[in-house]
Amino acid sequence: MVKDLTKGNPTGLIIRFCLPLMAGNLFQQFYNMVDSIIVGKFVGKDALSAVGSVSSLNFLVIGSIIGLCSGFAIPVSQSFGAGDGDKIRKLVANIMWLSLIISAVFTSVTMLSTRWLLTVLNIPENIFGDAYSYIIIIFGGISATIFYNVLASLIRALGDSKSPLYFLILSSFLNIVLDLLFVIKFNMGVKGVAIATIISQAVSGFLCLWYIKHNFFALHFKASDARLDGALCRELLHSGLPMSLQVSTTAIGSVLLQSCVNSLGSDIIAAMTVAQKIQLMIVLPSDAIGITMATYCGQNLGAKRLDRIKIGVRRALLLASVYSIAAILISFYAGTYISLLFLDSSETVVLAYIAQYLKIVSLFFPILVVLFVLRNSIQGMGFSVQAMMAGIFELVARGIMGFGFVTRYGFMAACIANPVAWAAAVVFLIPMYIYAFKKLEKKFVGGAAVLTSENNLNIGERLNCDEPCRDNP
Repeated sequence: MVKDLTKGNPTGLIIRFCLPLMAGNLFQQFYNMVDSIIVGKFVGKDALSAVGSVSSLNFLVIGSIIGLCSGFAIPVSQSFGAGDGDKIRKLVANIMWLSLIISAVFTSVTMLSTRWLLTVLNIPENIFGDAYSYIIIIFGGISATIFYNVLASLIRALGDSKSPLYFLILSSFLNIVLDLLFVIKFNMGVKGVAIATIISQAVSGFLCLWYIKHNFFALHFKASDARLDGALCRELLHSGLPMSLQVSTTAIGSVLLQSCVNSLGSDIIAAMTVAQKIQLMIVLPSDAIGITMATYCGQNLGAKRLDRIKIGVRRALLLASVYSIAAILISFYAGTYISLLFLDSSETVVLAYIAQYLKIVSLFFPILVVLFVLRNSIQGMGFSVQAMMAGIFELVARGIMGFGFVTRYGFMAACIANPVAWAAAVVFLIPMYIYAFKKLEKKFVGGAAVLTSENNLNIGERLNCDEPCRDNP
């Protein structure tokens, strides 16, 4: 259902919007973990290392796509906050056109360059075949990834974070069933895991499409709206490309770092693969708070409510910081037990590496949560380029740590490489947030905190839908 984030207590709104996102991300990471568990337990450590060795490349491509899709949704959330229903429909039509073009480009480029990219990554010879088989299938299914993420982002832009969660839960269970079927029953190895992922993404996309058709009339565009509009495409790309570049610059840094880690041997590759999956699972609640802030700030910017943006960012930082303490405790005291899900207890060397990594990295979670909140808030406030530049700081930091320290000092340097990158981005984001807020204050000339009669209209009235908009009371 549509959710208006421009009215009501910011803390309560952030928590209620965030919880479905958090649950959805947890399920997404859960089935990613199940992929690794099944590969590690039923195919072997080398196969697990193969999947892990291309994780940064996977993040680069798929993360860039997700960033692009999320960026496309921000003008929609801003138009929703402003109550401009006509523009929403035209934006959706142009998003569909851009998605088709981007899908064709990404699929062609990645599939043609995969073997070269794996060579650049220094993939060890003993796992090269499995690494190639896995990632080429993932790249071949890029259209399914775009299909789901575009539609889910549009649903969230109108304030509904629950429905994509339900669809993700269903597809997660489907993914697990297919993993077990393809890997254990049909003995397809890492290929089976990749195919299961693509099928599950496609199913999620069709569920989102069905839901939009029956519930989100504000997103239904007419034939007259379906014309490719240069001005709207530029607006969408102005929002989407920086967000995609923000992810891709971060991911390029991860690729550079991964290429250095890959030179340390399969034990450390396996350890980093498992440890980073556990880390992602642990910090997901804070990440969900950050994602929430993109929609929250976007809607309130559209409604010219800078007062609510300021309060919301402060509350989000507080919530995420409090959780970071719990995340540190989980990493210290539960990390080793979680890692046993992936590997046999006989893999003592790898398990020791995992425990060491989690204990070191978790100490820097309070910095990471600030990165999550500020980067997404700045994005939602319309400063996409500044949010992207934070990724450049991460890229440079990871490159320096990888080639300057990991190659010299090994695993210990690999443990602190990501925290150094987070800190570099936060040092940039704090003054950028202050700059963005002051610039918006000047733009609105102090009128941001005043509720106009238009602001007081409910969602259905502001959008002026021809059919019910199904908004929450």
